[in-house]
Parts: sequence; C-alpha cells; structure tokens
Amino acid sequence: CRTASGGPLVCPPLRWGCVFSLGSCQGNSVERKIYIPLNKTAPCVRLLNATHQIGCQSSISGDTGVIHVVEKEEDLNWVLVDGPHPPYMILLDGNLFNRRVMLQLKGTSRVSGLAVAVSKPSPPQGFSPGLKCPNDGFGVYSKDYGPQFAHCNKTVWNPVGSGLSYEDFDFPIFLLEDANETQVIKQCYQDHNVPRDGSGPEYPLCAMQLFSHMHAVTSTVTCMRRSSLQSTFSINPEVVCDPLLDYNVWSTLQPINSSGKVDPKKEVIIVATRIDSHSFFWNIAPGAESAVSSFVTHLAAAEALHKASDVHLLQRNIMFTFFQGETFDYIGSSRMVYDMEKDKFPLRLDNIHSFVELNQVALRNDSILWMHTDPVSRMNESVEVQVRNLLDILSNSSMGANVTLQEAGYSQPLPPSSFQRFLRARHIPGVVLTDHKTAFQNRYYQSMYDTPENIRMQYPEGLSPEETLEYVTDTAKSLAEVATVVARALYRLAGGANNTSAIQADPKTVSRMLYGFLIKMNNSWFQSIIKPDIKAILGDVPQHYVAVSSPVNTTYLVQYVLANLTGTVVNLTKEECLNPEKTPSSEKELYEYAWVQGSLEPNSTSRVPYCVRSTVHLSKALSPAFELRQWGSTEYSTWTESRWKEIHARIFLVASKELEVTSVGSVSQILCTP
Repeated sequence: CRTASGGPLVCPPLRWGCVFSLGSCQGNSVERKIYIPLNKTAPCVRLLNATHQIGCQSSISGDTGVIHVVEKEEDLNWVLVDGPHPPYMILLDGNLFNRRVMLQLKGTSRVSGLAVAVSKPSPPQGFSPGLKCPNDGFGVYSKDYGPQFAHCNKTVWNPVGSGLSYEDFDFPIFLLEDANETQVIKQCYQDHNVPRDGSGPEYPLCAMQLFSHMHAVTSTVTCMRRSSLQSTFSINPEVVCDPLLDYNVWSTLQPINSSGKVDPKKEVIIVATRIDSHSFFWNIAPGAESAVSSFVTHLAAAEALHKASDVHLLQRNIMFTFFQGETFDYIGSSRMVYDMEKDKFPLRLDNIHSFVELNQVALRNDSILWMHTDPVSRMNESVEVQVRNLLDILSNSSMGANVTLQEAGYSQPLPPSSFQRFLRARHIPGVVLTDHKTAFQNRYYQSMYDTPENIRMQYPEGLSPEETLEYVTDTAKSLAEVATVVARALYRLAGGANNTSAIQADPKTVSRMLYGFLIKMNNSWFQSIIKPDIKAILGDVPQHYVAVSSPVNTTYLVQYVLANLTGTVVNLTKEECLNPEKTPSSEKELYEYAWVQGSLEPNSTSRVPYCVRSTVHLSKALSPAFELRQWGSTEYSTWTESRWKEIHARIFLVASKELEVTSVGSVSQILCTP
C-alpha cells in the first residue's frame, strides 16, 4: 500500500482492512487515500435539556485534519499558532483533558477535532467532568425550602467537577479505548507529521477523520417539537431526539399485589440506590464508586434480610428500590414519586414509614459511614423524633461490626440523593449513608476513571476468569460489612425483635457482583441467572449509562441478580413457569416468575434451567415531563439524546493540501487486508 506521491503507509499488524478510494480532481490525475479504521473508540454525543444543548458533533460529512500529538501544554502552540497545516486533529494525552485546555481549543478554528488517549494510571489530581453541584435545581433545596442550602451554598459536593460534560463543542471528540490504536496513530504522526527543525513537515501528512454528526439542535423543547410535528404530518417521520429513559427495579420483603394498592395503614420502609452513571463519552460509565458500590451493597443487604427466618412476621414491609437515570436530574425517583402521587403505583406516599439510601460507600476513611439527614424537615417535631430513632437504630446495628456510623451534623444538608425527590413531595423521615461527611471522597465522579481501581479492587496475578469471579477482595469484605449493618438496621426498623447476629451479608456474593458489574458481565454466574432470550445483553465491559433504549444491561442484571438473591426456586415446568396464571397456586398477582438458564452441567455445554419466583418488578423510569409533554419543565428532568446516522473514526495519508480539502467522488473501492 502506497500513497499517490509514493510515501509509504504500512498497515498495522492488526487485522484491519485498508480501503483505497480512487478518483480524480483538478491538478491531480489520481487521488489515493488509504484508510485505517479506528474500531475501539467512544464518541462524545449531544444531549439536550429544556434550555441547552451539550456535548459534541462533527459536520454532516465528518471533520478532517492533520494529526498533531499533544503530550504537554507547550505542544498546543503548534496547533493554535505555529503549525502551517490547520485545521488540526489533536491526539491529546489524557492528563491534559481538562477544562482549561479544552476551552482554549473550543475558541479556535484551527482545531477540527480531538482524540483523547486514556491516562494510565488515572490522573492523580482527580478528574470529574461533572458539575460541582450535581443535579442542582432538581433536588429539595430551593428559594422556598432551605434556601441557605440551595445551589450547594453550604457544601460543594464535587469540588473536582469541571463541568466539561455540560459544555457544547462544535467539533467531534472521541475517546481512544485501545492502546494499540493510539500507538498506530502516534507512529503515523512520528513518520510523517513531526516538525523538523522548527519548520512544518512536508506532504504526505497523516490525517484523521471523525464522523459524529448529530440531528438534534438547541434544546429538548426544539427537538421534541420537531419530532412531534414529523410524527403528526409525515408518513416517514424523522425523529431527531429521544428522552433518556429506562426502568426502575423494585421488590418487597413481603409480597404485595403489584397491580393493586397497598392498605393505607400498612407502613413500608424504602431502601434506595441509583444504578446509573455517566462520563464525558457516550456509554462509557463504569461508575464503580458513584453507583456500583452502593447498589451492590444494597443487593447484598436484601439477600441477608430475606434469609432471616421471621421476615414474614415483621409489622412493616421493606421495599428495595433501584433507581435509573438519577444522574440526569433524578429521572427514576421523580417518576416513582409522580406515580405514587397519581395512584399509578402500588404504594402511596402515605405508606412510607422511612427512607434509607445508600450513596457512594466504598471509600470510607477509618471505616466511618456518615449518616446525612435533612435539617429542614427535622424542624418538625414528629419528623425529628422518627429521624432520631432511625439514627439510633443504625448506630446500634453497627456494634461489633467493622463499620462506625457517625452523624454528618444537624446543620449539614443532604448530599445529591434520590431521597431529595421524595422530600419535595412530603416530610419523610430518612437518612442517606455515604463515605463522605462533606465533599465526595470520589475524585473521579461521573468519569471514565471511576473504575474498579478507584474502589481499590485488587486481584492476585494469574487467576483465571472463574477464579477471579470467586475471589473475595478486601473491597468485597468491606462492602459486605456495610450491607450487614444496613440489613440489621432495617430488620429492627421493620419491628424485628430477635437477635440480629444471624443476619449477615455474604462477601462471596458481593465479590461476584463486583466482578460482574465492573469487570466482566459475561461470566458464568450471570449466565446462569438470566433468561435464555436475553443472554445477548452479557457484553464484556460493563457500562451503566441510562441511554434511550430500554431496559439496558444494568437494569436487566440488577433485576435478575435481585431475583436470584431474594427469590425462591419453585418446582414448575417451563410451560408452567412461563404461564403461571394457568397454575392455580401460583399467586400471580403477588409474584413474578422467570425461567432462567441455570448452570452448565459438568463437562457439558448443556444447562440445567429452573424457575425462580420472586417479588421483583420493573416500573417506568421516564421523566414525567414527557408524559405531560412539558418539554420545558423546571420541575422534572428534560434530558434527551440526539439521534445520529453514523459514528466512526479513521486515519489516512493525505498527499497534498488540495486533496485534504477537496471532496472527490469515489469511482471504485478496493478492500485489502494485510
């Protein structure tokens, strides 16, 4: 493979195709470009809310530029001032991917796009492209309720937050996920683009092209109105954006009629966590500390409680709730509150006795878990009494455990939490448990670096995937201790009177969940507990972005893990399990039934499927703003994601300035594979 001017471009020793596009243009008899596709990338895409658009996009035909590698800030001078071949495509070192650098690049026409290399190890100073005050304006604090706490006036929860994810860039930005591909780009740059003696390199030059054109513009109001008009008047409507949506997962300790209404006198304790995360790049959301640590602890507490022998006798029921879309202005929790208010959910707000939320619990200092409460509602005497009782029960439940519970302080507001959406509706006694008293311990909140390493997950070298799945890490032991304390406290809160020493979360279960939700979804345990028809959800690298098509992998897996840990294996045939209404004793109104794959038989490729009966249900996590068609709402989340046609990236050699800027009609394409 050679360029038209004779400069060599050796295809890398990976199994990539090289595409020759042959055409003609003025002044050149032949144009020949050799493309190397970049297959392991993640784009920054456009999101919209009631008033803004954020994210990135390319022009409709993609953006092209000469590659320049930027590994230190001084390298930017070539791109911004000195380089003779603008516009440039920058290969940016991950440590320079910060607000200061990005705003410099945003303000110039000399940059056509950006490819960001992952920083390894993670930036030691921390990196969070999220907001300093997450979900500001959609929690409980406002000019009418605790104004002294509104807009993080009292506590800046995410001081590392740069707000980069909430900027709008008019050029494409891609993440390079594969170090080999990053090295191929650098080698191409070294071979062709490195400035010689302070002067610009000569053609042919190594260039990059990024495609990520977005269809939606301006705001959710604009794009939803456009989509609505298209749907009304067009035979083939072109939808340009979609609401972020999914499902909440919930279950109860004692079964309830999911299609009926709980007795108004029946009290229910809600335990809650979020199950979604986010980063600057689309569907890159590992969320180890921001989401996974808490929902795994929650799942372990649910399993421990279900094993208690007298749970069916408890005077209060417990609802285990996993909210989706909380990153984007509390989509899941605001929807559940809305449904409770509108009698579209089995529980009403009146049924809620108290609220316990787990929220970032893996990075505890000196084993301390902080108990946050709302100082405003506690001014009400009856609420204060109940909150005090809740705090006492939690503190007493930690006796003898390697967890110390401390109060964050009466004057401290609640951190960003789902509980805030319930408090907006009424004064409910509640507590939010975290590993931080004030600012987050998590220095990588809502970023690609909130990985297993961030919560100190470590494995011995040389373990097989199966051995890694079963290996009990120190992180798993620590989270199991938190789950044990929470489970014992919930038992007491629900009216349990027996000794709680037997209520114990299982570190091995926690280990399996951490491995599955953070390292490899496609593992033997997850394979065994899901339905055969959804086995395709088990991708390799877990991500926890809420997205627009539902349910996403995380939702399905939380649903089936919860059913596995809290449900019962019942002796039903496949036909009976799939059609429980035909079995008189199934109590279909109280239970959900799932025919799951089961484990592999020894030395075989066949499985032993079985039927699981549980109280696990899904409910909508779509913002009420879209039900009400109030796309400009300030009460509810209005986040949408733009649609797009294609997203891809590639590099190639360009032989001259004319070929770089001229679009040439292709007359033939020849695929060659090295």
